[in-house]
Amino acid sequence: MANNSMLLTPTNSPQTTSEMVCTKRKTELPILNAYWINTGKQLFASGLSGCVEVCFTYPTDFVKIILQLDERSGKKRRFKNSFDVIRQTIRSYGILGVYRGFSVVFYGAIPKYMFRFGSYEQIKRFCVNNDGQLRPKDKLICGLGAGVFEALFAVIPQESIKVKFINDRFSDQPKYNGLIHGIKEIIREKGIRGTYQGVVPTLLKQGSNQAIRFFVFDSLQEWNNNRQPMNKDKNNKILIPIFGAIAGATSVLGNTPMDVVKTRMQGLEAHKYRGVMDCMAKIYRNEGLLGFYKGLVPRLVKVSLEVAIAFTMYSTFSDLFGINK
Repeated sequence: MANNSMLLTPTNSPQTTSEMVCTKRKTELPILNAYWINTGKQLFASGLSGCVEVCFTYPTDFVKIILQLDERSGKKRRFKNSFDVIRQTIRSYGILGVYRGFSVVFYGAIPKYMFRFGSYEQIKRFCVNNDGQLRPKDKLICGLGAGVFEALFAVIPQESIKVKFINDRFSDQPKYNGLIHGIKEIIREKGIRGTYQGVVPTLLKQGSNQAIRFFVFDSLQEWNNNRQPMNKDKNNKILIPIFGAIAGATSVLGNTPMDVVKTRMQGLEAHKYRGVMDCMAKIYRNEGLLGFYKGLVPRLVKVSLEVAIAFTMYSTFSDLFGINK
């Protein structure tokens, strides 16, 4: 009888459906946790990179915006060049005058860079081929997507407020007393729409910016890796700032006219323009073709430095935090 009971009792009973589900969930949980932890690290590294970058590059952005807001031409222009902007600003407001509007950019850099690198990495996951590589058109798509996301959720309100702050500093009767007061005044006068002016040109600018930058940067890295596959990690660390500067300069040469249009449509005189085409027509009629390239030199310096620092810092923090790309 004992032998019969032993035969009837299986030693390894098959798993029930609920047990199989529990086992699957236990397997998936570590994978999901690792994914979210890695994503959190990416976002933190991105935001930190943005904070470092703006501290170094903001004065050049300030000069660029002042030149772009100077709608006069020829001898009537208020500022002769970039150095004249710096000279007049320091003479009137001291050395910290070139950091007017900095708080808006500093606080805005965190979400901007989070959306930039974070969305790029997420879109990239869906575009890579079986070898983990991006085709040229996919590099452009990933960069374009990153630019659109950062524009919608961070750049447009930040840029709109920043331009108004700088514009106000050089108006005949400045009215903004600090960040909070300035934002309240903008919303009181123009409503929430006042922080979302220049949507179309900003989307076009940021989308093309990141499409060009990520395409050029990734292509240069890929070229370097294929050229020296044995030393790619060591060489990439040295060349990252150089590749970043080249990517930044390329984007400036590609879309400065749209940057000028964006700045005009976000300034305190934005009411003069009925839309993007009207703004472009008035710039061309009043200032000629060169009007679309105002602020080119400071923007070239600023963006080359900005992108070099951004990619270098993001790469450095990624290694420091052990981020899986």
